[in-house]
Amino acid sequence: MLEARALRRLQVGPIDLTLAAGTCVSVAGRSGAGKSVLLRMIADLDPHQGEVALDRQSCSSMPAPAWRRMVTYVAAESGWWEAKVAAHFAPGTDFSERLPVLGIPAEAASWPIERLSTGERQRLALLRALRAQTRVLLLDEPTSGLDAASTGLVEAELRRQLERGVAILLVTHDPAQAARMAARRLVLVEGRLQEHAA
Repeated sequence: MLEARALRRLQVGPIDLTLAAGTCVSVAGRSGAGKSVLLRMIADLDPHQGEVALDRQSCSSMPAPAWRRMVTYVAAESGWWEAKVAAHFAPGTDFSERLPVLGIPAEAASWPIERLSTGERQRLALLRALRAQTRVLLLDEPTSGLDAASTGLVEAELRRQLERGVAILLVTHDPAQAARMAARRLVLVEGRLQEHAA
């Protein structure tokens, strides 16, 4: 279980949030409300007040890279630091198995990053985040650049992750997606989380 207590940064907070294993919670809110700030606080990517713990082990008690291997943030526009796709994945990755799951051909592993469309980058960033150690996925608009078919593939993969016990905090502007995926729907208003009004 992920527990966030009194998180605060910039215009966001204080935020208290609990996210159980194998559940998806969605977060909506107007542009600029601080949804990405919230995800980045939980991932410990930016300075903030408050504390986050996973199964009662606090983020502050471990090195940041170890935390982020378990609590993984996938930005709306992820960074790419190597020239080719394959270099962003662990050695020995079976691309013929992994990439087609999200509608990307296996040969894309050898492509230069510049060849990728926005939607391909989004899907590859999600695949890159799915490691054996991943316990929590913090997803910032993971399907915003995708067509309906690709969105369906991503949502199917997220359901598989939920079934294996991964918890998902999903920022989305799509209320239909939130209704399909989330057991609980929240809205960020004036820096505070509120339950979504049905």
